Amino acid sequence: MRVLFWSELFWPYIGGAEVFATKLLTALRERGHEVVVVTRRDSPDLPTEDRYQGIPVYRFPFLTAFANRSVDQLIAARQGLTKLKREFAPDLVHIHGFGPSVLFHLDTTQAYPSPLLVTLIEERQHREGRDLLDRMLRAADWVTGKSAAVLAQARRLAPEITSRSSVIHNGFEVPALLPEPLPTDTPRILCLGRLAVQKGFDVALTAFASITDHFPSARLILAGDGPERSALEHRVADLGLANVVDFLGWVSPHDVLPLINTATMVVIPSRWEGLPSVVLQAAVMARPVVATLVSGLSEVVVHRNTGLLVEPEDSQALAEAIVLLLDQSETAVRMGLAARRRVQELFNWEKCVTAYDALWQRLTMEGRSPSQTA
Repeated sequence: MRVLFWSELFWPYIGGAEVFATKLLTALRERGHEVVVVTRRDSPDLPTEDRYQGIPVYRFPFLTAFANRSVDQLIAARQGLTKLKREFAPDLVHIHGFGPSVLFHLDTTQAYPSPLLVTLIEERQHREGRDLLDRMLRAADWVTGKSAAVLAQARRLAPEITSRSSVIHNGFEVPALLPEPLPTDTPRILCLGRLAVQKGFDVALTAFASITDHFPSARLILAGDGPERSALEHRVADLGLANVVDFLGWVSPHDVLPLINTATMVVIPSRWEGLPSVVLQAAVMARPVVATLVSGLSEVVVHRNTGLLVEPEDSQALAEAIVLLLDQSETAVRMGLAARRRVQELFNWEKCVTAYDALWQRLTMEGRSPSQTA
């Protein structure tokens, strides 16, 4: 089966969605599928044609053409995509996530008509692009959501997809690395992810400022990079936390689990989410999670069982939840172990891959004409 996999960003970008996509495609290729990736080319340093572990990657200047208002670039991108579709002749197009580049797919569907699978990663918090999202959903033969909340929002936007949509949670491979005991003498509170407004790390800083008097040995670790780094560094200075907050910067995917293994707990104060990888990574390393009551987070974190949930933007509630786990180390250990068991049972990697494999095959068979299936 030939699948054209469409991802707004792809390797060498290594956000949670991009890392998941590389692992999924590698696993599905091992099951006999032929895959090519279409993605944006935002930097001239990236080649237009590339390979990721043998998987062809084609990059087009979708956003650059819009930003430059270049008719020539727009035409060239459209022609290049049309040529690729006709030559590859995909049995299925799988759009993983949503972004402005999907306009190019929708405008070139006649180049080689194929069934369309759309996977939604996170809830849409802004109205920008809603018309394009609506158009994509209505064109889809099937829609999957990373979480029930993400899918519910899509169904509200386009009710007609209700009968042709489902949830496929991200799966996670249980690593060989075993969880270390939670450090309690010098508590390490970890926030891991892109330093962006969405992640709410500014709320974590405000919460931590009220904790340091009671737990002077505690440290807050901010791991990741992004557009809000400078603002967060200024916030640390304003709160007088420079001696107890560490900015680690970008962390290699290979170093994420060892880093989590040094933490007492993982705090995820996001303003909105889909199903972020960090919540599964924390759980598999038996770390209790303090998270906000948003979207996919509440589908992974069971309040007072595998972690604690608080309302978004509530720094006081966030601080109280962190203090509870610092005060009650046995509770923290119990929650971490329960989280690990839950991930192993419900967010199994092979189950996730099998679900996509079965959906790819079903949509391909349904999209074939009688002469193709004879």
